[in-house]
Amino acid sequence: MALTTDIGEGLGRWSLGDDDALLEIVTAANIACGFHGGDPGIMRRTCAISVKNNVAIGAQVSYRDLHGFGRRYIAVPGAELRDDLLYQMGALEVFARIAGGKVDFIRAHGALWNVATKNTEHAQAIVDATLEFNKDIPLLCPVGTELWRLGEEAGLRLIAEAFVDRAYTPEGLLQPRSEPNALLTDPDQAAARAVQMVKEGHLTAVDGSEVSVTAEALLVHCDTPGAVEFARKTRAALEGAGIEVVPIR
Repeated sequence: MALTTDIGEGLGRWSLGDDDALLEIVTAANIACGFHGGDPGIMRRTCAISVKNNVAIGAQVSYRDLHGFGRRYIAVPGAELRDDLLYQMGALEVFARIAGGKVDFIRAHGALWNVATKNTEHAQAIVDATLEFNKDIPLLCPVGTELWRLGEEAGLRLIAEAFVDRAYTPEGLLQPRSEPNALLTDPDQAAARAVQMVKEGHLTAVDGSEVSVTAEALLVHCDTPGAVEFARKTRAALEGAGIEVVPIR
């Protein structure tokens, strides 16, 4: 089981979240690659801290949308999106290598993550970019989505991703941030739910129904209020339940 965080999402003089504290808790870092957040200096620094702390490095790729933080759908053709994603992966790989590491896995961010659960063209762009970048590294995504289906067909190594700090719909997808109760606010509740997802394979959706979920990597967003406490309590709860928390390699 990996505990991950979206990180390195500041830009220039603006920071987002307590990256240093989170990188002392998590085992895998989803590092922004410059298209929704992050810049060369932040990528370099985040990779260096990740390698120092034995934290796996993931390329967190997105639509080309700095202004909207990658949380807006962009109707880009699939081939163009594939190349945008490869560009981001390659940029992060340079800084990972300088730090003495490498890009260990891939995951989509924000609107691209949501769109790829259902949109074949954009899901295929993620799969194609991953195959061309390095067909042997894992792709993180939720089970049962279009991205998961296409990744399986392509023979990629897939790691089932679930969220510690986000609410789920009855369909097993994320409650949109624009709707009420999209974010969990109680770190103890979130930590208990994380253990439930791993141990029992289900969680309670926003309407009170039970939803099946497979969790091999659990994500805490760096910009969630109290993110460090969410991560700390989640890791403690997982280890207290006998679940080993390790990097993604």
